[in-house]
Amino acid sequence: MDTTNIFTVTPMSQDITLDAGDVYEGSVTVANPANASEDFEYRVVVSPYAVEGDDYEADFLSESVRTQVVDWITVENPTGTLKPNETVSVKFTIRIPETAPAGGQYAALLISSNTDAGPSSGISVNNVFEMASLIYVNISGETIEDGAVLENKIPGFVTASPIRVSALITNNGNSHQIARVGLEVKDAFSSTVVYPTPGDSGAINEVIMPETSHTVTRDISGVSTIGVYEVTQTIDYLHERHQAKQIVVVCPIWFMTLVLITIVTVVAAIVYRIKSVRRRKRVL
Repeated sequence: MDTTNIFTVTPMSQDITLDAGDVYEGSVTVANPANASEDFEYRVVVSPYAVEGDDYEADFLSESVRTQVVDWITVENPTGTLKPNETVSVKFTIRIPETAPAGGQYAALLISSNTDAGPSSGISVNNVFEMASLIYVNISGETIEDGAVLENKIPGFVTASPIRVSALITNNGNSHQIARVGLEVKDAFSSTVVYPTPGDSGAINEVIMPETSHTVTRDISGVSTIGVYEVTQTIDYLHERHQAKQIVVVCPIWFMTLVLITIVTVVAAIVYRIKSVRRRKRVL
């Protein structure tokens, strides 16, 4: 893959709150890198955006009552050409009908270098030919906030770093919600903070789509291959805080095998010693 031809799109997502009848004007920036080997001919297509499964596989094909916003979006400059080191502001307008239902509406601006390409099944295709800027719209009105943190899991024992933690979060409402997931890792003996590093909050914000459940997994790097840690995962969701704390032992299989061999060797030596002493006593 020729990385010099990878274009960029910013922002990757926008979260907008509007009223029925509102008109909103926004934009995304598309850039052809300075080291590109050729001009970039772009095309922008508006597509639905949804998710499938707990792992949130992106779906740019399925239409539903939550993707009506696709018909309310128009793009001012959907095609064009960018020379190396050039950027363009792709402008779009959202016109919310007076009859629009309250709650979440979801779409994506698919930016492609292939004019024959259709909607894809992921955020990017081949990391080169198609990317998506997601549009989250919340229409004011009778919105329902209903959801829960069903699982907040930290393993007690792992055989290799990184330590993987997870959470299962559900949203039964009619608009997307933000779950803030924070992590802290301390050395269990010295109480030294291993994660997050200075200047890092250790928290991420996850969008939980309406009428879905999402499994959020995180890998904690920076821990030793052998050690004992105190891991705390804190989830702020729908005005409630959920916290799990767990002592985690990191011990690789080779080390456990070495310890087991050592124990067996010591026990065998002790048994042999006892038997030798008994034999000498019988001889005497």
